[in-house]
Amino acid sequence: MRHMSPCLFSISYAGLWGQASMGLPDFIRHGGKLGYASVMIAGKRPHLSPLDATPEVITSIREALGEAEVRCEVMAAYTNLSQLSSVGGEVPLIEFQIAYVESLARIAAQLGAGIVRIFTSYAVEGQDLQLQWRRCVSAIREMSDRVAEHGISLAIQNHHDLALHTEALLELLCDIDRPNCKLGYDAWSPALRGESLYESAKLAAPHTILTTNADYLKVPRYSYKPELVNYERQSPDWVRAVPFGTGFIDYAAFFQGLHDGGFDGVATFEMCSPLRGGGELENLDSCAKTYLQWMESRNLVRNPEP
Repeated sequence: MRHMSPCLFSISYAGLWGQASMGLPDFIRHGGKLGYASVMIAGKRPHLSPLDATPEVITSIREALGEAEVRCEVMAAYTNLSQLSSVGGEVPLIEFQIAYVESLARIAAQLGAGIVRIFTSYAVEGQDLQLQWRRCVSAIREMSDRVAEHGISLAIQNHHDLALHTEALLELLCDIDRPNCKLGYDAWSPALRGESLYESAKLAAPHTILTTNADYLKVPRYSYKPELVNYERQSPDWVRAVPFGTGFIDYAAFFQGLHDGGFDGVATFEMCSPLRGGGELENLDSCAKTYLQWMESRNLVRNPEP
């Protein structure tokens, strides 16, 4: 069995979605105590925005990593490469994001990370799909070229609308055509949309350097219709995060597909939505430990020395 590098995403402890919050150095030390050998750092406030990444801040983070004997594997960029309005060309939104990703690449290199995670774009109703596709390809090509100068690879996470299906994502990767542009391939989206987790993971695996994992429960929704004295099914279901291994996502099939396709990269755990059990620190820690235990019980993880 190929072994993956377990990693904890700092966004889980950023105080969003009702969760407890921690500053970044404290999170790093906390992740080490929970048993994680590496972390993925959110490249925005309250954790590590390029606006705040002074030499002193970078030094404090490097010291925290060293004290905790934890590596920084990934910097997470938050991008949306859509042009949001018909007059949006006046404001260079894409250029802003290219500069942002390049800034995170510089930070990643200083922290010893090799990956910057990005997203594609949300669909904009009324805009030509091919135009949106070409804009996204052009932007990610430039990002790839710029971060390569810092020894960094990009990982496109399969969450946003453009190139969401696995086959579409691979087509986008083909058009980008940069050796340091890979995939951050997750089970969440294909599971919700009904793709075969084994087959899609196996297909994506040769191009994947990062997978970010969380488990979810589908909660059915209904609306009462008094004139019918009955209920009408609502779609889609509400989706709620639950402890790893207790949701509807078939992670055994997903990881088997990644394994059979040759993936042995970074496997990150995240809590990035309201969580069953609440956002108190005790519940967050329990869920973070459960992920490690699940992965270790299936001999999926490795913990090399920092």
